[in-house]
Amino acid sequence: MYTRSREDVEKVQWGAGTSERLLTSADGMGFALCHTIVEAGSSSKLQYRNHQEACYCVAGNGAVVEPDGTVHEIVPGTVYVLPKHEKHELRGGTEDMHLVSVFNPPITGDEKHELTSDGYSSY
Repeated sequence: MYTRSREDVEKVQWGAGTSERLLTSADGMGFALCHTIVEAGSSSKLQYRNHQEACYCVAGNGAVVEPDGTVHEIVPGTVYVLPKHEKHELRGGTEDMHLVSVFNPPITGDEKHELTSDGYSSY
């Protein structure tokens, strides 16, 4: 057993926010766990080609937008799930949105987002 706090890990910049990677593949848990902050008023087009992702909102607000324009409002208590590596736009709302993000398979923690030809940041 061990503990780890947000203060124990570095903040990694991605798109329009930060990610604190609390558990990564090195921890051997079979999933990764991050505290993600999406900046208010921001917009980031994302796709995780190698990982499934589920995000649970614990504070703030925002939205996830599908490529067809379908908007899913995100508020505390809402989870959004991307089981098929879906492209999506993550929008910050009127205040910073705090998410608990889970990745399967686990991320290593040093992945870098790369801009693709269609404008999505991907890894």
